[in-house]
Amino acid sequence: MAIVITVAQQKGGTGKTTLAANLAAALAPSRKVALLDIDPQHSLTRWNELRPATAAQLTFSDVSGWRVTGELDRLKAAHDVVVIDSPPQIDTDARLAIRGATLVLIPVQPSPPDIWAAEGTLKLAAAEKRQAALVLNRVPSAGKLRETIAAQLRRDGRPLLTATIGNRTGFATAFAEGLAVTETAPRSMAANELRALLTELLELIG
Repeated sequence: MAIVITVAQQKGGTGKTTLAANLAAALAPSRKVALLDIDPQHSLTRWNELRPATAAQLTFSDVSGWRVTGELDRLKAAHDVVVIDSPPQIDTDARLAIRGATLVLIPVQPSPPDIWAAEGTLKLAAAEKRQAALVLNRVPSAGKLRETIAAQLRRDGRPLLTATIGNRTGFATAFAEGLAVTETAPRSMAANELRALLTELLELIG
């Protein structure tokens, strides 16, 4: 049975789509991977259209509404991993994506508004009895904000991952080319962070 990672967050601007693309592309050389874009902004669809033919192959699908469940079942049957980019709000499509997930990954920037917005996604995952994890994303390189927010989340008993993703231009540069940072700059700090996150996710899923 395929692993399904649903990247979800009801607040926009958290780097949800970039994270979904990078996770899928990093897994593609070693696994059969599908990407499912159900975000109405369709940024992931644009990314896929830019993806070079020489890059590691991904199956891509762009559906919404009543077709989500059937399409997810089809992709799961033919792939090892399915990564879903869900809408930036809690609606029917987001609920279906979370219901079908092995793991719900919730990116949050180290700021109170992102933390507050994540509460709704955590509640929805709990209601659907799905495992969820928070990851600090777009973390500034300087200052103590990361440590402060991380300590607060752990104090509140939130499922925070150890791996963090920095606010690095490499992600935006790679995304603009239809690629992942592990493909454009595999020895960079950004690529190392992404691989550390992926390792932790796979260990968590088991």
